[in-house]
Amino acid sequence: MEKLTVLYEDNHIIVVIKPQNVPSQEDKTKDKDMLNLVKEYIKEKYNKEGNVYVGLVHRLDRPTGGIMIFAKTSKAAGRLSEQIRENKIEKTYYAVTSSVPKDKQKELENYLKKDEKNNIVKIVPRSEAGAKHAKLYYKILQTRNDKALLEVKLLTGRSHQIRVQFAGINCPLVGDGKYGKEASSNNLGLWAGRLEFVHPVTKQKMIFAAPPPADKEPWSQFYIDKYFIR
Repeated sequence: MEKLTVLYEDNHIIVVIKPQNVPSQEDKTKDKDMLNLVKEYIKEKYNKEGNVYVGLVHRLDRPTGGIMIFAKTSKAAGRLSEQIRENKIEKTYYAVTSSVPKDKQKELENYLKKDEKNNIVKIVPRSEAGAKHAKLYYKILQTRNDKALLEVKLLTGRSHQIRVQFAGINCPLVGDGKYGKEASSNNLGLWAGRLEFVHPVTKQKMIFAAPPPADKEPWSQFYIDKYFIR
C-alpha cells in the first residue's frame, strides 16, 4: 500500500488520491481501505487518541483510482452528502476503451439495475422494476492502437455506471473482466481525475485535478499530462 497522497486538508474536509485496487471502505477481503487509511493518517498526524471521525460521502469502485473527498466533521459530511444527492458535485473521469466509439462525443443514456447478489449491473428497460436512470457525456481525446482515451462527465452516479454504459456500446473499458471480453487487469482504464464542489463550511468553490499514473498501463499509451496543469 502506497503512502496516502493528500491533495488538500483543513478542519472540515480532506481530499486524497485513491490508488487503483484499494477499497473505498472495508469489505469482506479485509484489505486496507481508504476510510481507515484516512483515519490512521489523521490519528497519527494530530496525535489523537481513541476513535477518529471521518465521513465517507462517496465511493469509487475498487479497481478505479482517483480523487476522493472525506469529511472530518459530521456537519461537513451532511452538507457534502446533500450536494451529492442534488447532483451538485461535478465529477470528471478519464477512461480507456478497448475499441474506439463511433461518435467523437455523445451523451449516453440508459436505465440500469444492480444484481446485488452477484454484484453486477445490467442495462434494462425503463419500465423494469428497480431500474435507475443513468446519464453521462463523453468526448474522445486521443486514439491509439484501436483504443481510445476519453473524458467522461458523469451526470448521474450509478454503481459501475461508466463501465456498464461503455460496454453497452461495445466499447468496454480496458482491463474490465466483469463487463468486457478480456481478462480482468490490475490496471482498469478508469480514473476519477477531476472533482468540483462547494466547500461545506466556507462555501468556496473547490476544484481538484489529478492525472492517472502516466507510467502505468493503459495510461502510458497516451499523452495524459497535457490535460492537467502542473
